[in-house]
Amino acid sequence: MRVQYSKGAQASEELIQLHRRTSEQAAGGRKVKVMLIFPPDWYPSEPYLSLPTLTAVLRAAGHTVVQKDVNLEMYDWYFSEDFLKKVLRRVPQQLDRLRKLAKKRDLEEWERDLQLALCDLTRERIAELTRKAEEAKRIVRNQDFYDIDKLEWAVNTFREVTAAISLVYAPARICMPPMETDLSYKVYVSSEIMDAVQDQQVNVYRDVFEHLVKPAIEAEKPDVIGISIVLQQQLFSSMTFCALIKQHFPDIHVTIGGNTVTRLRDLLPQSPLFAYFDSAVFYEGETAFLQLVESVGAGRSLDGVPNVLYRDASGVHTSTLTYSEDMEALPPPDFDGLPLDKYFLPDKILPYLATRGCYWGRCEFCDHGEGYTAGYRTKKIQQILDEVQQLRDKHRVRHFHFTDESYPPALFRKLCRGLIERRMDIAWTTHMRYEKSLLDEPVWEDAKQAGLKYLHVGYESGNERVLKLMDKATTTDVITRSLQLSAKAGIWNHAMGFFGFPGETREEALDSIRFLAKNKDIVHSVGFGTFDLSRHTPVAKNPEKWGVTPYVNPEWDLALDYYYTVKQGLSIEEAEQVFEEFERNHPSNWDLRIFIREYIFLYVARFGLSTLPALRFDAAKAGSGAPPSLEAKVC
Repeated sequence: MRVQYSKGAQASEELIQLHRRTSEQAAGGRKVKVMLIFPPDWYPSEPYLSLPTLTAVLRAAGHTVVQKDVNLEMYDWYFSEDFLKKVLRRVPQQLDRLRKLAKKRDLEEWERDLQLALCDLTRERIAELTRKAEEAKRIVRNQDFYDIDKLEWAVNTFREVTAAISLVYAPARICMPPMETDLSYKVYVSSEIMDAVQDQQVNVYRDVFEHLVKPAIEAEKPDVIGISIVLQQQLFSSMTFCALIKQHFPDIHVTIGGNTVTRLRDLLPQSPLFAYFDSAVFYEGETAFLQLVESVGAGRSLDGVPNVLYRDASGVHTSTLTYSEDMEALPPPDFDGLPLDKYFLPDKILPYLATRGCYWGRCEFCDHGEGYTAGYRTKKIQQILDEVQQLRDKHRVRHFHFTDESYPPALFRKLCRGLIERRMDIAWTTHMRYEKSLLDEPVWEDAKQAGLKYLHVGYESGNERVLKLMDKATTTDVITRSLQLSAKAGIWNHAMGFFGFPGETREEALDSIRFLAKNKDIVHSVGFGTFDLSRHTPVAKNPEKWGVTPYVNPEWDLALDYYYTVKQGLSIEEAEQVFEEFERNHPSNWDLRIFIREYIFLYVARFGLSTLPALRFDAAKAGSGAPPSLEAKVC
């Protein structure tokens, strides 16, 4: 099913420019100060691209921008003496809460265990954790990172420290890595998010606001604050920040945007969460946010600004206009102001995006097209090469993450040749489809010479019928040959897939496992899960075609995924059983000591494939330790 982009009237370039001139005239040429916030939780390994992209557009228009990666700052703070002393001060408060609770009812087993664990969280223990946390940060930020034993110790230390932090915020659970902060509230229910915002016991983000966000706002005094929400789980931190900003700084215009906001655009106007912020930007944000900023600066209504929801005295309004960006007209991302040396890596990785949308755009399980109002677009190859070179030279960086949803074959060929001809000498990673048009060995030789080190590829299934059902437009033969060629070129293959696509049988799911096992030497790592019925996917929009019955709980007003049953094939529960079997019984070479994408990328870039057995998890050496899950994670 080809993605449809008819999502409202397209605003013309002439209208956009007229609106901007009107705003500037009304403002008397006044420039606006904007603070952009990237909220927790995300792995702090590289900047998320939304902030630098928006910053570039705003600064080009003459506005002042403060970029604040609160996610990075939060994790840096977590693993510090200052925060861990705060943890120590909360111990008696948590014990007192449990004692009072015990007078009202019998404590549950986990609460009794919590009491015991809190008693072990002594001054000496906090001092020990502080020393370990600071050393762990030092390791991941310098060349000791490339000693796998030290790196593994550092990552385990982060887990140990966040487990200790969880004790004083319980029943919240804080974990890194992977990022699995759970505030014990449902993120798909507006009322529960609002309860979480006010919950001073579990909501660690209230403390993050007081320590990191509020002082920055007091110092910078922005006119507008924009918060980029990528994952739905970030609604907890984002709504906490929004609510507290409006409480302490009621005159600041607060707007939210990002992937999650776009997916919630039809649900947010009815949500009480809108009381926490003034506007929301959906779809592509560069021009829309610039227009919003200039309208706020001019004291004008947001009526006429594309891609926005906004609240005024008369209620919540949705723009009838949409706007799609001309990729060639956008400036390169601007990272100035971000603490690039503070990310949890020894060598900087910069993200870069050359395209919008997916050139294929037909996968039946995918909802990425929901983020756009126009089809696939790209910058020209010379512009791409120029911008990558500029970023390399300006920031003295060699490692790049090309974050395109799926790098197109023709552009991939041109990019590789261009990087070779310019002698760019970079290492890079990207996301791709298995394409018949890329089965020429010289293509992968070029990719090797161009510096490609790590491929994140949508494998999805090892069964021909299921691949056709998904409209992947590939075959197992193409997948096999692609894996062979890329592995021969020294490129790490990370295969992503899932069980339980509607209609898939258990035997067909097992085909996926058998295919991976057969090719275990050229599939270097895997990220698997089970099918999610996301509300914006083609399957969810046409459930009868797929024999799917979604169950919509009206109380779950922000739900982006549905529970469902199927007429044929694996149920949700049966798909989960297959995945659990896969977790227990898979080739041991996929059990890695470190399962963080950026970390593997740097290791491959430094050592190549042939010298990486040290990355493999050794059960005998680990003792009772278990290997990381094969479940697909953000990191």
